[in-house]
Amino acid sequence: MDGRLERYITELFAAEDPILAAIRRRHDELDLPPILISPDEGKLLHVLLRAVGATNVLELGSLAGYSGVWLARALPPDGRLTTVEKDPRHAALARRAFAEAGLERRVQLLEGAALEILPTLTPGFDAVFVDADKEPLAQYFEWCVRLLRPRGLLLCDNAFFHGAVIDATDHSPATEGVRAFNRLAATDPRVTSAVVPIRDGLVVGVKTPG
Repeated sequence: MDGRLERYITELFAAEDPILAAIRRRHDELDLPPILISPDEGKLLHVLLRAVGATNVLELGSLAGYSGVWLARALPPDGRLTTVEKDPRHAALARRAFAEAGLERRVQLLEGAALEILPTLTPGFDAVFVDADKEPLAQYFEWCVRLLRPRGLLLCDNAFFHGAVIDATDHSPATEGVRAFNRLAATDPRVTSAVVPIRDGLVVGVKTPG
């Protein structure tokens, strides 16, 4: 996208408030991995959750809490975001972000490996947002489908994986994980999916009823 259009969209539709701006600034100052979502992607996630009336949302990969704030703010006061993070440093930063945003009562952060935590969760989530390690994405897909309610939203960041998915020479485990998730999202009859070409590509799927 033309950088001017991207700035226009962000400034008009997804302007960061001081809390979000501070979380992003802290992320940069601490030299965390440059993988947090963009403001316009955060706003899109927020709108999608509002559209389905989400009250119970799961996030895989908290990082420093930026995406979680966008997600949790879309929920009603009695809603719940369950977010999973395996890195203790990131988990601590995410908790700080949720506290600064006044969202502690709306967010449950589970610290540990996602594949160990997912089997302990109760199905019925209105949406799942996946933004975690890429190699096990096919396994995450299966758990997402199990945990979503019928017509629940399946959301996954990095569908393009910075262009690696179309690089015929790239067979790294991470790239193959993204390709596997994309194939499943596109072909598994349990979901109906599309890709929104925002930032690094966002898979948006709906779990089919029945």
